[in-house]
Amino acid sequence: MSLAPKNRKKGKRTEKAIAKRLDGIRVGILGAEDILTDQFAIEVKSRKKFVALSWYQQAVKNAKNKIPLLIVHVSNKHHDNDLVILSLKDFEKLINKEQNP
Repeated sequence: MSLAPKNRKKGKRTEKAIAKRLDGIRVGILGAEDILTDQFAIEVKSRKKFVALSWYQQAVKNAKNKIPLLIVHVSNKHHDNDLVILSLKDFEKLINKEQNP
């Protein structure tokens, strides 16, 4: 099997797993979000390596009893467009608290 179909299969598996965890629907249509939920438009990426992982691990190390969160700012861009990265398990905790106060 060539690399492209193998990567698509890996991506589909990841999307299905995330959709199940978040009670969403995997759409998987090019040009649309990967997962539909009532509240979020979710794009899923699956990578062997990710440059921000070491940055996030630093947030985890420093978090102690708090939720680790990484914010990535691109220079010369508005802070409104900064990216927020947190683990899926912490994200699930946050949305479950919001849904079940």
